[in-house]
Amino acid sequence: MDLISDIEKSAFKKRLLDICKGVIEQRIASGVAAIANAQAAANEEEKSSAGDKYETSRAMSHLEKDMHARQLTANNAELAALFNINCARLYHAIAKGSFVDCGDCCFFIAAGLGKISFEGRNIYVVAPAAPVAKLLFQKKQNEVILFNERELSINDVY
Repeated sequence: MDLISDIEKSAFKKRLLDICKGVIEQRIASGVAAIANAQAAANEEEKSSAGDKYETSRAMSHLEKDMHARQLTANNAELAALFNINCARLYHAIAKGSFVDCGDCCFFIAAGLGKISFEGRNIYVVAPAAPVAKLLFQKKQNEVILFNERELSINDVY
């Protein structure tokens, strides 16, 4: 196991956090575009002699717009949560903002982004409310958790 300095740990978390912010910002941009497209589709519907078809199509466009608006709201909340993470703070017990090294899998308790590949590692970026995050909270280096019927040893926390 490589021992890395506190400065390197903070820098790693900062780079990881920047990647996470970029992913959410891309989702936000896609959501904004999808909302605009749904609104344009609703606006372009022309009332034909088959009035029900017009109303159904328009309603579907509005439902799609509403769905994208909810996703946009959730993504904005996730992005705001990421901006509250202090990468300079290193943890000894797992908390929001912690990076957890469990050997072949790692966790970053920050936002619900799922598995990402970053600097040669598979990292699960999970929201603080996620079940695995709840299992990890307050655990420390050298402790073990049972996750998905598999024992994970916590090699490092920062």
